[in-house]
Amino acid sequence: MLGYNPDKIDPPFEETYKDLFLKHSCTTFSTCTLTTGAVEEQELPLVDLGRLLGAHEQREREKCKREIAEASKEWGFFQVVNHGISQEILEEMAKEQVQVFREPFHRKNKDKCMNMSLSPGSYRWGTPTATCLGQLSWSEAFHIPLTDIIHTYNTNNVSNFSSAVKQFATTVLELAQKLANILAEELGNDYETTSFFQENCLPSTCYLRMNRYPPCPKYSQVFGLMPHTDSDFLTILYQDQVGGLQLVKDGKWITVKPNPRALVVNIGDLFQAWSNGVYKSVEHRVVANPKAERFSTAYFLCPSNDAVIQSWTSEDEPSMYRKFSFREYRQQVQDDVRTLADFVYII
Repeated sequence: MLGYNPDKIDPPFEETYKDLFLKHSCTTFSTCTLTTGAVEEQELPLVDLGRLLGAHEQREREKCKREIAEASKEWGFFQVVNHGISQEILEEMAKEQVQVFREPFHRKNKDKCMNMSLSPGSYRWGTPTATCLGQLSWSEAFHIPLTDIIHTYNTNNVSNFSSAVKQFATTVLELAQKLANILAEELGNDYETTSFFQENCLPSTCYLRMNRYPPCPKYSQVFGLMPHTDSDFLTILYQDQVGGLQLVKDGKWITVKPNPRALVVNIGDLFQAWSNGVYKSVEHRVVANPKAERFSTAYFLCPSNDAVIQSWTSEDEPSMYRKFSFREYRQQVQDDVRTLADFVYII
């Protein structure tokens, strides 16, 4: 990219968090000790969604749905190919994302990049609440409520960036709702329950997060992104091939092997509660890289703040979770981050 200097660290992590780097020990929180040593690389379960199309036999379609449900139970993660999102849309999204992150830090920090009409505070970097290096995320992100993009389309200020995001978000929402409906059906739910996602997870309630992980000279001391779970129903991730995503499987961390053809899907906290613990919201993180920068875009399938999450149960099965609204949950997550240093991906 013209004008990009890979040796210049932007944002100014070391300058801003210099006091943390000067500390030699920290015992306040267990998260202060990094465990990012040798981690086995594995491929996520791979699901070919092309088998859901009408040209395939019903038996093959049902098998595909079972694979989605089984991966969500056993891994909390899977990857999909033949997902219906064109390569052109993905490449345009990636191109616009890189251009945004190449903007000067002072412009990004004031949410004034490329004439984007974003809510204040959309640009985020580092970890403002970190009290030790183990709590510092060496990354920057644009956290975009899709209401911002919808608002832009109601004006005459539609940029290439807004157009790329809208195309990407529209197609990924269709995919997310399809997967959510399949997971609901595999629980044995009736149509009224599976329609929950069409009625409550709308373009105006979902979020997009564009991530950049700069090269990190302190890669052995900090994470690219802190260990966390996602606080939505489903997350769909489009990532480059640098790698760095890790998740907990059978009590140990594994590294996810990137697949250039696939999108990564993971279960969020809301779906774990909604399914009464059948589908797993799994802790995951991104490790820092000393030489390569990494880009990814995550789409979060979220309901409105007033949507009520109630566990699906059979007649003889008690509910593991009390009924709650998404607003209640978001507030609880924010309170936990402030008081307990428990990190959840706050939407």
